[in-house]
Amino acid sequence: MAEKKKDNLLELIKRLVETPGPSGQEHQIRAAVREEIEGYADEIRTDALGNLIVRVGSKKAGGMRVMVSAHIDEIGLMVTHIDEKGFARFLSIGGVSPLTCLGNRVLFMDGTRGVIGMESIEPGTMPTLDKMYIDTGATSAKDCPVQVGDVCGFERPFLDMGKRLVAKSMDDRIAAAIAIEAMKLVKKTSPNEIYFVFSVQEEVGIRGATTAAYGVNPEVGIAVDVTGVGDTPKGFKLNVELGNGPAIKVRDSSFIADPRVVQWMVNEAKAQKLPYQMEVLTFGGTDGRAIQMTREGVPAGCLSIGSRYIHTPSEMVDRADVENSIKLLAGLLNNKIELGEL
Repeated sequence: MAEKKKDNLLELIKRLVETPGPSGQEHQIRAAVREEIEGYADEIRTDALGNLIVRVGSKKAGGMRVMVSAHIDEIGLMVTHIDEKGFARFLSIGGVSPLTCLGNRVLFMDGTRGVIGMESIEPGTMPTLDKMYIDTGATSAKDCPVQVGDVCGFERPFLDMGKRLVAKSMDDRIAAAIAIEAMKLVKKTSPNEIYFVFSVQEEVGIRGATTAAYGVNPEVGIAVDVTGVGDTPKGFKLNVELGNGPAIKVRDSSFIADPRVVQWMVNEAKAQKLPYQMEVLTFGGTDGRAIQMTREGVPAGCLSIGSRYIHTPSEMVDRADVENSIKLLAGLLNNKIELGEL
């Protein structure tokens, strides 16, 4: 029987999505990313907030200082109280819906596992997080393996469905994978000095990219993140669909992308003959806002990857969209950037 060919992209995605790292607890996923990019960077550092900042190349004649930001934190839960029987109450870290919690398994940063349960509620009423608890198998507060302040994320294995890929933290580990693969494709001939930022605490207020952008002081910026889609039954009425290519953000609820950056991205997609979609999102936000608002202001945009079931334990993306996003991002970074005047 022939040996199955190694799929490096899938192995990278699997490693990233299965590594825990809720906001404020990104040390394990930061270490995983660092291992992947060793050998491709000219400089690697971690700033005071925990952002991993990776410089590739140096600015040449006609080049620009570019910041590419993909956040590595994920949504999660934090223990607030443990009762006498060992059940742990919690609050959310980022946008966690009660509808995705009941019966799900969680993984704490020290390896402890638990199951989310819920008090009985009146029929027809919506569950709320304050009616839920984490059951670690403990029988009392004394033998409970977690403490107040401990953090966990959802635990789900990576699922390869062929064209579609599913995991609990595609938001935003799929963007981290795209940034890593694009980094490997940056040519020595690129005139640009590129800072790949694997940012922290995006899910709780775009915090990491805010401090990173101030430190990098870019001349142009690109966030890479997932976005909602409009291709499910009776779902949101959005233009983006899985499999129709990378999405070029025009706006979301946090910022309006610089029209020059939007056009630059469109031109590159056309030059490479890549499929692409225009994204106008009526909710959500990305690191693009932080880049755009730093210091005296920066032209910024966002490369988006359509995703179903965002902020659930089973976020779904399309593999072809991922591959084309890598090509688009690498092309943007390898060539001279000419944005023109506003």
